[in-house]
Amino acid sequence: MIPMPQVAQVAQTIQLALAPVFLLAGLGAFLNVCTGRLARVIDRARVVESLVLATRGKEHDRFVDEIRKLDRRMTVVNSAIFLTVASGASVCLVVILLFGSELFHGHIGRPIAFLFIAAMMLQAAAFVTFIIEIRLASRTIHIRNEVLFHKAEEDEGA
Repeated sequence: MIPMPQVAQVAQTIQLALAPVFLLAGLGAFLNVCTGRLARVIDRARVVESLVLATRGKEHDRFVDEIRKLDRRMTVVNSAIFLTVASGASVCLVVILLFGSELFHGHIGRPIAFLFIAAMMLQAAAFVTFIIEIRLASRTIHIRNEVLFHKAEEDEGA
């Protein structure tokens, strides 16, 4: 029969697991940001997709270039989302192993530490990927010169 842990031991384990649980909340907020950016890119891609099919000449080429950049951004944001979810799953596994270790008196401190390090490395990779997406967006979004320097035609009667 497995001896049941004392309330004090369970309380201590909960205290140990509290930091990773707060980390999960932060990962959730980051996922919210990533999915928001992805949704905006997809919305813009749908608009540009119809414009690609409806235009010709230089305007068509400009929209094709934009849709390619949007496609690249979608790929990068999806990578950041994947890495963050993998990090979150690793953190969940850390919490599970903390409680399992306490419940079954296992000595698995090293595997738990390595798993937590892996979770942090995955999240660091997600942040780097997110920075790449931000850089792609900032290079993509610009106002064309013909719009910046456009002058409205003056009224002929004035």
